[in-house]
Amino acid sequence: MKVHEIQAYLERFFNSVELVGDGDALIEGPAKIENATEGQVSFVANEKYVRFLGSTRASLLIVGEKAPIGEYSDRLAFLKVKDPYTAFVFVLQLFSSPRRVACEGIARTAVLGDKVSMGANVSVGEHAVIGDGCIVGDNTVIGAHTVLMNGVRIGRDCCLFPGVVCYDGTVLGDRVVLHSGAVIGADGFGFAPQPDGSYMKIPQMGIVEIRDDVEIGANSTVDRATMGSTVVEKGAKIDNLVQIGHNCMIGENTVIASQAGISGSVSVGRNCLIGGQAGFAGHLSLPERTTVAARAGVTKSSDLPGQSLGGFPAQSLRSQFRQEALVRNLGRMKERLEALEAELTELKRL
Repeated sequence: MKVHEIQAYLERFFNSVELVGDGDALIEGPAKIENATEGQVSFVANEKYVRFLGSTRASLLIVGEKAPIGEYSDRLAFLKVKDPYTAFVFVLQLFSSPRRVACEGIARTAVLGDKVSMGANVSVGEHAVIGDGCIVGDNTVIGAHTVLMNGVRIGRDCCLFPGVVCYDGTVLGDRVVLHSGAVIGADGFGFAPQPDGSYMKIPQMGIVEIRDDVEIGANSTVDRATMGSTVVEKGAKIDNLVQIGHNCMIGENTVIASQAGISGSVSVGRNCLIGGQAGFAGHLSLPERTTVAARAGVTKSSDLPGQSLGGFPAQSLRSQFRQEALVRNLGRMKERLEALEAELTELKRL
């Protein structure tokens, strides 16, 4: 594929794609800028990678509209766009080939229960189990060894990788992606303490609803509600090894990074960013556009949209940074205090 063909492709998504350099150079695939060789395309979206402009062997770079490319344009082709990161994602899609998750049609070893409804072009992999009364939409792919318990409903164009488990009553919207090991709809962690120190299990009678365009990573879990629904709203992206407790509400286009743990009945607003290993106490809420830093411990609700939180207990990042600066200076403050005490002791002797 030639550079000018990639330019034409990106012009479907961006109002302006400016070509600088040889538009006839042949591009065979993408690569990281530091490892790219002749015939490959890479990108610069972070100023930390500008230093590679002089050393990269790539034939094409996708850069921002104000990137400092003047001295390099004699040997490299550039496509200048408003958002080079997103543009490179489109390029990756252009060169990537689809994964084969399951064979076409229903595998011979798959097990289908009673009154299962399958849409057009559904694929079901080897040894998958689909329970009674399940509904699977058009063009959905169900990987090998995946289990859908009774009454699961799945929309169109979904992809369930091998080894996914959806408990009974789970509802998936359209274009949902569940990676291997994801468990959707397991019982919420509900136990009533008894006078003798034991715990009585609380029946988990609700379901999980995953809305359109959600992607959930490998070995992540979304627990069913005690009553009603645990809901992951449209467009949310959940990383590997994330725990979402019962009756949680995860807002539209919210992103949750690996190993975050969200306790029951937490409400997270739309367009939030949750960092890795962040932890949430139960029964709290965060408004839209909240950012939670990695390893933060959120112990109370917030009502200020767009705020950034960090530390334990989580507080505004400005307060957290101020606190960290004080801690870093404790040693120096201790030395000064000891010196002042010594001076005061000396004065008392006089």
